[in-house]
Amino acid sequence: MPDEPPDAIEARLRRELEGAGYDVTRYVYPPGTHFPPHTHAVDKIDAVVSGTFEIVLEGTRHVLGPGEALPVPRGAVHEARVLGDAPVVSLDAVRRRP
Repeated sequence: MPDEPPDAIEARLRRELEGAGYDVTRYVYPPGTHFPPHTHAVDKIDAVVSGTFEIVLEGTRHVLGPGEALPVPRGAVHEARVLGDAPVVSLDAVRRRP
């Protein structure tokens, strides 16, 4: 939604992710943060509350802004970095185990 405040974005994303069966953790990453290529043993979704996050997933570049999310399947090689001078507030959602 245009001009949605960060607290409303966070509440909406959290509601959607938890409703879809994910456990959600909030992180704040300062400018310059870079996560080199890696994998996870779980299915997850990276969602952005504020700031700009670049994720390269299996060689494809995705630039996420506020309110946007990207599924990252277990075992997928990916890396991420904060773009610009603002921190990224991110919701890290991990698929719940049955």
